[in-house]
Amino acid sequence: MASRGGPRAAGTDGSDFQHRERVASHYQMSVTLKSEIKKLIYTHVVLWLLLLAQMVVGHLKLLPHDQVAMPYQWEYPYLLSILPSLLGLLSFPRNNISYLVLSMISTGLFSMAPLIYGAMEMFPMAQQLYRHGKAYRFIFGFSAVSVMYLVVVVAAQVHGWQLYYSKKLLDSWFTSTQEKKKK
Repeated sequence: MASRGGPRAAGTDGSDFQHRERVASHYQMSVTLKSEIKKLIYTHVVLWLLLLAQMVVGHLKLLPHDQVAMPYQWEYPYLLSILPSLLGLLSFPRNNISYLVLSMISTGLFSMAPLIYGAMEMFPMAQQLYRHGKAYRFIFGFSAVSVMYLVVVVAAQVHGWQLYYSKKLLDSWFTSTQEKKKK
């Protein structure tokens, strides 16, 4: 258009470049979705560390049994839920579709399935707490079943949103891949 100190090309005022300065919408969406998924992964890591801490304290008996209860059975397979999050993070730098798909599948297997099992495992104890007001396990003075149901609800939302945003991100990546193939 114009050289560094020389004259401008005839018929232009130098402002005709603005149409090239816009970023394609699927690239903008990719950046936004990656940011949202990272926030959810970091939230998941915090929940995961809390569960890990509860399991370590319960097994090593670092605190009395009435302070921190032994873990429920669903918490053990849920520890594997860190793997899908790591796969998701690994998929971001190069928009690796296969890592993102593996992350989504393993999120269902290692994250959502243990949460569903956990809700079913704890249901009789929650029912007993609701009907009779009796709790046998405690975490820092609160009934363990109430605390763990709260964890299950929050974790299910985190993983649900993570799956939703991952699907949208996958669609965004497929859009950019299809446009590259058309060229």
